[in-house]
Amino acid sequence: DPRDRAVITAAAEKANWQPRVGARKQQNGNILTGQGIAYAVRGVTRVAVIAEVEVDRSTARVWARRFVVAHDCGQIIAPDLLRLTIEGNIVQMTSRALKEEVMFDQNNVTSVDWETYPIVDIKDAPESIEIILIDHPEIPPGGAGESASRPTAAALANAIFDATGIRLRQAPFTPQRLKAGLA
Repeated sequence: DPRDRAVITAAAEKANWQPRVGARKQQNGNILTGQGIAYAVRGVTRVAVIAEVEVDRSTARVWARRFVVAHDCGQIIAPDLLRLTIEGNIVQMTSRALKEEVMFDQNNVTSVDWETYPIVDIKDAPESIEIILIDHPEIPPGGAGESASRPTAAALANAIFDATGIRLRQAPFTPQRLKAGLA
C-alpha cells in the first residue's frame, strides 16, 4: 500500500536509518546504542516509529533518547493538537515499555505507590520526539488518539536488540531483565 510505504520511508529518511541484518552492538565506552523500527495500522491510521536508545552496560538502564514518528491518519484537522497527542502517546508508551508493571503477592496488588509502580520521569524522558505528519485531505480523518502507542514498545524492543543483541520479549524492559541477558 502506498500509504504504508510512505510512513515507513518518511520515518526512515528522517531518522537516517541504515539497513542491516542482526544487531549492530555499537558501543561508546560503557554505553551501547541502538535503533529499532516498528509499524502499525489502526483503522485508517498508519504509524511508523523509530526509537533510538542508549543502554548503560553496567546498570542495564535503557534511555529512549530519540523517537521519529511518521503518522498518517487521513485528513489532518488540527496539526498542533495531533503532534501533542502523538508526543503524549510516545512518552506514555515509553513508560509502560520500560518501567510500569503491576506486581502481586498471593492476595493483593503490591504496586501501590510511585516506588513500587515507577513511571518515566523527567530524567528518563526522551530528548527528542520528531513527528512527520502525512496529510491526506481526500481521506476522512481517522483516529489519532492511540495509534502511535501500538508500535512504540516494539520499536524500543528492536532498538534494545540492536544495541545489545538481546531480545527482550516481556515488558517492561527493566534493568533486571536486561541484566539477565547481558550476563
